[in-house]
Amino acid sequence: MYLLMVDMKSLQALFGGTFDPVHYGHLKPVETLANLIGLSRVIIMPNNVPPHRPQPEASSVQRKHMLELAIADKPLFTLDERELKRPTASYTAQTLREWRIEQGPECPLAFIIGQDSLLTFPSWHDYETILDNTHLIVCRRPGYPLQMANEQHQQWLERHLTLVPDDLHQQPAGKIYLAETPWFNISATLIRERLEKGEPCDDLMPESVLNYINQQGLYR
Repeated sequence: MYLLMVDMKSLQALFGGTFDPVHYGHLKPVETLANLIGLSRVIIMPNNVPPHRPQPEASSVQRKHMLELAIADKPLFTLDERELKRPTASYTAQTLREWRIEQGPECPLAFIIGQDSLLTFPSWHDYETILDNTHLIVCRRPGYPLQMANEQHQQWLERHLTLVPDDLHQQPAGKIYLAETPWFNISATLIRERLEKGEPCDDLMPESVLNYINQQGLYR
């Protein structure tokens, strides 16, 4: 296990999504990942207008507040609001390009995605530029293949793949690492359905987040 050292040259990772609402399926795998590979900081970045899915049910302000409650006692995480403040669709390639400029050319940066997202990654806007700016850390998900849909994309994956976490620390960008993180069978869709039916969700998310949802009357 790596020591978590916070300095300008230590590995930082970005974790994006709608977080509608945030739950343990978001937080716990990333906490495990941080211990496995020595992440010094994970920046949670909720988006305002997701380009490939319906608009979230909770407002940007509500989702931001739920995230603040969820990470209040977790020093690993920080919150970045830039995409929440963007009135147009947020594209990952654009955000990661901005992040690289801010952090400079040498700092090791990574972007965390799920295995399902890796399989559709070549359909993302300007996906070819993303590995110029960051590494990709892929959290394994049961039931999804490890092969890309076509040979060209499979060759792209194999060209960038590393089995050595040290590569993520020693190079600023360009590697793909498949992480053995735990799988929690929790989704925001499941939580919203259970809340709508009045079913308990205590085991799915931090108590502070659930209390806020109830106070706001969300997902009813």
